Amino acid sequence: MINFLNIYYLKTGSEKQKRAFRVLSNHEILEKLAAFEPILVGTIPIEVDIETSDLDIICYMRDEQEFSNTLFSLFGKSKGFELSRNQKFGSVKAIFFIDDFEIEIFGQNIPTQKQHAYLHMLIEYRLLLKNGLDFRLKVIALKLEGYKTEPAFAEILGLKGNPYQELLKVRMD
Repeated sequence: MINFLNIYYLKTGSEKQKRAFRVLSNHEILEKLAAFEPILVGTIPIEVDIETSDLDIICYMRDEQEFSNTLFSLFGKSKGFELSRNQKFGSVKAIFFIDDFEIEIFGQNIPTQKQHAYLHMLIEYRLLLKNGLDFRLKVIALKLEGYKTEPAFAEILGLKGNPYQELLKVRMD
């Protein structure tokens, strides 16, 4: 099992993972966010990414204003920088570009290892290990058709209802 809490696994992964490692390392992005317990999540860590996949980083945002100010001061001058708030999820999100990657930093007042994005990624990773290459290729094919990741997994698994909630119920016993 990969330790997703440390990005060193990217160094020996796919070409895109290696590029992601270089961008994150060269720009010290996770180090700059260390106070917010950042974790790289999403499709690139589990290799179901497509050409347009971004680097998704989740953070534990204890104070919304402090987090927003930090994002602005660290990345506000980056290409395409946008900062937004989502009242429904109590979250703050920054999107910007560094080198050839779009980066999305998401903060919520929930410890990162308990956030849905991290839990989804762990479940998806286990499903990929369990079901093999054919399953992985089906996920990627659906993503190329425009599916988001969780709905793609739900479609293949035949899950009904909200794919984001149903995926959290998948047992890996």
